[in-house]
Amino acid sequence: MRPCFGQPEPVALRMALERRILLWMCVLVGVNQLGFGAVVPSLALFAQSFGVPASAIGLAVGIYGLARFSTAVPAGQLSDRIGRRPTLALGGLLSALGNLWCAWASGYLEFIAARFVAGAGLILTTGQVVLADISTPARRARTIAIYQGSFLFAVGIGPLPGGLLAEHLGLPAPFVACGSASLFAALVAWFGVSETRGLARGTAAEYAPTALPFATQVRLLTGKIGLLLVGLIALMNAVVRTGGLFAIIPILGTARLGLSVGAIGTAIMLGSLFGLIAAYPAGSVADRFGRKPVIVAATVMTGVSMLLFALAGSYLAFVAASIVWGVASSVGAAAPAAYAADSAAPGMNAAAMSLYRMTADAGYVIGPLALGLMADAQGPIAAIFVSAALLVLSGAAFALVAPETYRSKAAM
Repeated sequence: MRPCFGQPEPVALRMALERRILLWMCVLVGVNQLGFGAVVPSLALFAQSFGVPASAIGLAVGIYGLARFSTAVPAGQLSDRIGRRPTLALGGLLSALGNLWCAWASGYLEFIAARFVAGAGLILTTGQVVLADISTPARRARTIAIYQGSFLFAVGIGPLPGGLLAEHLGLPAPFVACGSASLFAALVAWFGVSETRGLARGTAAEYAPTALPFATQVRLLTGKIGLLLVGLIALMNAVVRTGGLFAIIPILGTARLGLSVGAIGTAIMLGSLFGLIAAYPAGSVADRFGRKPVIVAATVMTGVSMLLFALAGSYLAFVAASIVWGVASSVGAAAPAAYAADSAAPGMNAAAMSLYRMTADAGYVIGPLALGLMADAQGPIAAIFVSAALLVLSGAAFALVAPETYRSKAAM
């Protein structure tokens, strides 16, 4: 093959490979998350069909996050041992097994066990490891933004077909669809995604895999203050998303504004749509001007969106708050992941991304419980204010202490 655009031939070949892997990863995560979104409308109702109280329904949601948290670091370790491609395929198979088991569960405890299996986060963690493998710092945030856009789009439209399936074929049908989508994602992983473990992005010496044990890599990475702080921001974003947006804000919208479930869903969908539009430009800014300005701005913006929800006195204000949240969460998705990947020493991509993913997934477990208890004790407005304040404070700490990991020379 002849060199392209004046580049050396190996660079052109590598970039073509990276684009092909990114395309297949977008297909994989899009299919997988489409299935995830499909179960959202029927999850609580299906759990309720076992005759359990509201707290048990909450456990059906939280157990999924606990599974993701528990498997994040093992997923990274596995991807280093057997490779990224087999780990992605195994993640798809586990998700398929768990969701099909959910559909056929005969009791609540069996359903909870199946949800845990379905929540094993091999695909999400390993997917971010693959992105770290194939991207250079100069293009990393944009690469992750494209992947994240596919993720958000699939999750955003998933509830529509999922709701129709549940309405016409019964509550177990979306779980069957999700299991089928995960099985297809496993096939995409095995036959479409190339192995990226040890993928060269420069000289072989610079990017050779490290010989350090995985546990030692994790221990070294926990000494990096920037990685810990960006993980804290990811955790707080997850707390606000699961505990605030998914649990408290819908109740607040119904109680204060008399909004229907459909109206709330429409507002959140509009926020996700605007977020999808903002994803790639935000990645471009993070690649040109650095990760820190984008991370700090998105974190503060997310905190502001929570305050706007709490103060919304009309449906228009509620929609505006949702749009601010959607843009902030989208802008704040690519840059932190790129920062975490930047923090990895050569050969430590799996350890860095799994540690970052585990910290973020802890928020999915903490959020609904912590903000729910706070709302019970002090009211939903107080819970939202406290979560917004903690988010802004974590952004301020990152701005003051965390080092910048990359800035384009053209912006200097």
